[in-house]
Amino acid sequence: MSRDKTSTMDAELQKVFGPPVPELYEAATGPDASPALARALELRSFLALTEEQVARVRDRVHTDMDPDRDMGDLSADKLRADAQWLEAALEARDSYRVALGALLRTMPPPGRLARPVRMAQLRTTATLPRSAAPAPQRAGAPRTHRP
Repeated sequence: MSRDKTSTMDAELQKVFGPPVPELYEAATGPDASPALARALELRSFLALTEEQVARVRDRVHTDMDPDRDMGDLSADKLRADAQWLEAALEARDSYRVALGALLRTMPPPGRLARPVRMAQLRTTATLPRSAAPAPQRAGAPRTHRP
């Protein structure tokens, strides 16, 4: 399970939330669990799984390319497939790292609840000169055209 695997963002999670990652998973299941913590741990789980995939493909390629291995066992098709898998896994890893980093940067400091931002509405008041003000329209009165 990806909870038990380490990820490259574990230190960042601990820096933002405080406790080590295993304790964060326990805290995320409690009644007072923060939605931001739950989202961060979900992204962290995806990241850990993806980093494990990257490591598996890397290790498989290293094993296939071992200098002591029989040259007859090499397969260009297998290496191409591994390159495609590696590319996809690296792209996913980078996306999860960016998403988790963005979430951690935009979170309020620990212990402080996010509050909605109150925007001040400015009112502009201006008085038009009498000649520039439109004439009031009277019910039933015909409109006059001004030159």
